[in-house]
Amino acid sequence: MLSEVRNLQGRLLGKVELLGFELKDEANLETLIQDVVKSSEIEGEFLNPEMVRSSIAIRLGLENPGLEHTDRDIDGVVEMMLDATQNNNKILSDERLFNWHAALFPTGRSGAYKIEVAQWRTGDMQVVSGAMGREKIHYEAPSPQFVKTEMDKFLNWFNTTSSLMDPILKAGVAHLWFVTVHPFDDGNGRIARAITDMQLSKADGVNQRFYSMSAQIKNERKSYYHILERTQKGDTDITEWIVWFLECLRKAILSSNTIIDKVVQKHLFWVRNAGLISNERQQKMLNKLLDNFEGNLTTSKWAKITKTSQDTALRDILDLISKGILIKAGSGGRSTHYILVKP
Repeated sequence: MLSEVRNLQGRLLGKVELLGFELKDEANLETLIQDVVKSSEIEGEFLNPEMVRSSIAIRLGLENPGLEHTDRDIDGVVEMMLDATQNNNKILSDERLFNWHAALFPTGRSGAYKIEVAQWRTGDMQVVSGAMGREKIHYEAPSPQFVKTEMDKFLNWFNTTSSLMDPILKAGVAHLWFVTVHPFDDGNGRIARAITDMQLSKADGVNQRFYSMSAQIKNERKSYYHILERTQKGDTDITEWIVWFLECLRKAILSSNTIIDKVVQKHLFWVRNAGLISNERQQKMLNKLLDNFEGNLTTSKWAKITKTSQDTALRDILDLISKGILIKAGSGGRSTHYILVKP
């Protein structure tokens, strides 16, 4: 399994090299958006993808086609993910982990609850589900007095370069080890996945991301929690977890073709149509359509998003129809909407 994953990894990186700098940056951006959004969704938090795009693009110094406004929670997740992957050669220390934790919880609260931020937890930790009075304990983490000692062991191991373990296998072990210690009051899953991406970046030999492990874990969320629970309640043989991790990684790398194809398609669209665009409103809306616009495009949506009148929105749309960039769909009236003509 490891040989197959290594082969797919090499083929993907070879394919990416053919894209050129601009498209590589775009593929990296799209992958990071998936990573941030899906890692949060695993924990039941749903972030605005456009705000995530904006936050990442600003920090990478890329042209920002998304919203200008972001919030602190989104910026915090983005800062953690970028630090993990772009600075994968730096030491992972308790201070760095504390900074990530503070970035995840800028208000010192998780939902309605106040939590301990930027420090190891001082309370007991259980992973529980079910209604009150019928709770099921899935996992009980080490007592708080052992957390610092366990994290010292983990960080010493993680920062030690060894030829005895393949870097991809080390990513799987690191993920399991961190969530098993469960050192923080909250955010352990997201930080574990950031550590995983950090180690996978080392394994790839690049500080850009072209496949999203978090997106694949989100697709297999139920089996993810099931295999974690089985492994944590078992003995110290973690082979079953490693097999699951490698299979998940294999699927993640294969799914990367979707992102790369989307980036190439977007590039071809602008090569063909850039000279036909009349104004920034059209450019903004076309980028949105190319970036998985939700629902149907109507004149009212165009007007609302571009903050203009319906008459101006209709003129913009009719101009693009005349140039063969949009086509009219629907049976007329309120059902009328417009579809992008892709290369």
